[in-house]
Amino acid sequence: MTPAPAAGPVQRSAHRAEALAARLPALLVAAQRVAATVAQGVHGRRRPGAGDAFWQFRPFLQGDSTTRIDWRQSAKSDRAFVREREWATAQSVYLWRDASASMRWSSALAAEDKRARAELLLLALAALLLRGGERVRLLGAETPALSGSTGLEHLAEALLAEPDGGSGLPPDAVVTRYSRVVLIGDFLAPLEGASAAIGRLAAVPASGHVLQVLDPAEIDLPYSGRVRFLGLEAEAETLVPRVEHVRAEYDRRLAAQVRGLGDICTGAGFSASLHRTSDSPETALLALYMALAA
Repeated sequence: MTPAPAAGPVQRSAHRAEALAARLPALLVAAQRVAATVAQGVHGRRRPGAGDAFWQFRPFLQGDSTTRIDWRQSAKSDRAFVREREWATAQSVYLWRDASASMRWSSALAAEDKRARAELLLLALAALLLRGGERVRLLGAETPALSGSTGLEHLAEALLAEPDGGSGLPPDAVVTRYSRVVLIGDFLAPLEGASAAIGRLAAVPASGHVLQVLDPAEIDLPYSGRVRFLGLEAEAETLVPRVEHVRAEYDRRLAAQVRGLGDICTGAGFSASLHRTSDSPETALLALYMALAA
């Protein structure tokens, strides 16, 4: 029997495209469901400025033009009041999720791996932002900023078409001044890389939120006895004779990693939070959305 010829580049690309196409509808449905659960909140970027929607009345101040006085409101008291409108300019929000090999790992304590949860949260957040009139785009991607009702599907297509792998750190990409950035990953690599990447974004200047996504087994190390740990990104394997003997040191180092990432974010004007993949994605999305709205 003659063996079947190995798949060439064209066949491999076709298979990948088919796999992406098959995954897209389910991921979009899940993201829309999570976003709909959180969509009861109020969009948090309201502030006075150029726009059509009424914002508030405030007392007339020296330097204001008399044409801005609302005479009907002013007639109700002995003071002059100005009608302010809500700022209506859409803001660009850059989104990124870690696609490195470590994000593909999951334990029996979680229903999905870290990358699947990161992509779900990224798209659900994008759905909320698009509903609020924002523009979204993938950090480092060539695609333009997306908006409107079709933006989520185009974003999902671009997200799933991105290649696997990478360093586990956000790319050195150009962002617009005063934009918001959301970074989602496990951030278990040495903190020097995260500090440099977040520092570059803060220098633009830009601000945003870092969501560290970890499997519950990575947080609690729920193993005992002799365990062999295999590296996912070319690290050497490690055999631990009695895992329970190293748990205290492991907890200390993980706590230092999480705390160090939070300190980096605070120093750069970013906020940060930690999410277990065994927890509800709705809870993480609400906290993430409110962090952007703050």
